[in-house]
Amino acid sequence: MKSDKKIAVIDFGGQYAHLIASRIRRLGAYTEILSNEEPLSLYESYAGIILSGGPSSVYESGAPLLPNGFFEIAVPILGICYGHQLMMKTLGGEVVSANTKEYGPAILEIQNPNSPLSQTLSLKTKVWMSHGDEVVRLPSDFQVIAKSDHCRYAFVSHPSKKLFGIQFHPEVTHSEEGEILLRNFVELCGASSSWSISQFLEEQIQTLQKKVPEGKNVFLLVSGGVDSSVAYLLLAKALGKDRVKGLLVDTGFMRKNEVKDLMDNLHHVGFDLTIWDESEVFYKHLQNEFEPEKKRRIVGDLFLEAQGKATTSLGLDAEHWLLGQGTIYPDTIESGGTKHSHKIKTHHNRVPQIEALIREGKIVEPIADLYKDEVRDLGRKLGLPERWIERHPFPGPGLVVRMIASPKTNPPKIDFSIWKEKLPKAEIQMLPILSVGVQGDQRSYAHCAVLNDFTSDWKELDELSVEITNTRKEINRVVLAPGIPHFEKEFFYTKLTLDKAHADILREADAIVNQILYDELIHNEIWQMPVVLVPVGLRENSYGVVLRPVESTEAMTANFYQMNRSILAKITKELLDLPQISLVMYDLTHKPPGTIEWE
Repeated sequence: MKSDKKIAVIDFGGQYAHLIASRIRRLGAYTEILSNEEPLSLYESYAGIILSGGPSSVYESGAPLLPNGFFEIAVPILGICYGHQLMMKTLGGEVVSANTKEYGPAILEIQNPNSPLSQTLSLKTKVWMSHGDEVVRLPSDFQVIAKSDHCRYAFVSHPSKKLFGIQFHPEVTHSEEGEILLRNFVELCGASSSWSISQFLEEQIQTLQKKVPEGKNVFLLVSGGVDSSVAYLLLAKALGKDRVKGLLVDTGFMRKNEVKDLMDNLHHVGFDLTIWDESEVFYKHLQNEFEPEKKRRIVGDLFLEAQGKATTSLGLDAEHWLLGQGTIYPDTIESGGTKHSHKIKTHHNRVPQIEALIREGKIVEPIADLYKDEVRDLGRKLGLPERWIERHPFPGPGLVVRMIASPKTNPPKIDFSIWKEKLPKAEIQMLPILSVGVQGDQRSYAHCAVLNDFTSDWKELDELSVEITNTRKEINRVVLAPGIPHFEKEFFYTKLTLDKAHADILREADAIVNQILYDELIHNEIWQMPVVLVPVGLRENSYGVVLRPVESTEAMTANFYQMNRSILAKITKELLDLPQISLVMYDLTHKPPGTIEWE
């Protein structure tokens, strides 16, 4: 992307580093992600620099630093969370472990409304905190812009050097005026109007033509989702349709009627697609697995094996055919794709074999710089049907990551009395299974709490969910059991295996839910709605279904969707009509602390 007015985001491993870049792009400024170990001359070429958060502590041995002289660069610099603390410590301030660690909403009180970044903010505004350390002494010549109840240096600046440090996260939607602050920073950098999806399309076509010269072609793994579909069309536009082939591997863990829907919707826009049925192979290798990371690695390896079989069968030699993938930014960051980031979960297109091929230059990822909302915008420009563009995201591993096959666990004994005193009708139990989440900037694999249907007030349920996950790190999800006013007995555990019979149960449940979303005209209000099969029910030899509807724009953060209760009741009733299902649950967890997918 060519622009004289770019903003650099230096990634210290925070799960929000790419979200910062996405937010800045949405404000019309082009951003690039850089490491903290680049030469000063590179940093000096940018119009402004943002230092991301990260999981490290600045006072720990081995914590990521910046080159000597970095803060003498004559461009605006904004430090967020870890970036703020690093700026303060480097310039002579002091950072310690906080007495009160803040995770969640806080009220920011503006004390200096005349700073370039604060001048359009409300005097009191809600922000999102996520930190265990705090600045207790400022460097010379820094001024306080704002504070919160537990953080007196929540927003500071060095006016003459245009250095700014903030302890909160303006990039997440929970910070109500975060976008205003970031827009002020973009304008201070003079970087407005330096990015658009049209510019990306024009320049990416040129890039792909250089990366895949004449004599080379691309064989793309197509999942049926928006990402791989847009990747295919972009490659076809850049290289010509005759140089791009698509392979859809039927894993046995696809949605109901997926292959037919794919062909009906995409054939007319020029997809050259081969269907390769590997379902029996996937069932064989996955039926006894339950650990999320291992499941994803197996899927990634089996995809590669299927690709190898298909290329041999189709006579496509490796000398002339590169492998294409629909990887997007969140895939790389959640897989620990930058030096200091913690791995949250391995994406199937980031298994070791794929990483090796990337290093060898044998992988083409045409949309790996984009976020989901940008992918959809690009799909519209490339002529992808609107109904296909607005499909909910579907994970590359398919239903594999929506089938919780973990063995029964013994949940920790937790005293919930503090909440029962405030909400006497509330009942809280623990599910005997684990799910993946992200707490702070690190992966969690923790238990889920389930609430009885004691209130129809989503706000009350939301507040209780946030309180539980903020104060009990053994819990990374909270779900509601709609239609169950009282828990009469403990849940039954029934072993679940990754085989065709159980995949068919989930396929049917998923189809029921999605049809109701379309019928009730709420499908497009929801960013994504995983339907998850869990080995827990209200009777022996039965299972539960978890509904996970979320609102988001880029999948890096998300809020649970507050569904009309009559629609939820309809979904619950139809799911309970399935003979194998005895329990329906509704996920009340935001991201963070819960990932959108349960695994």
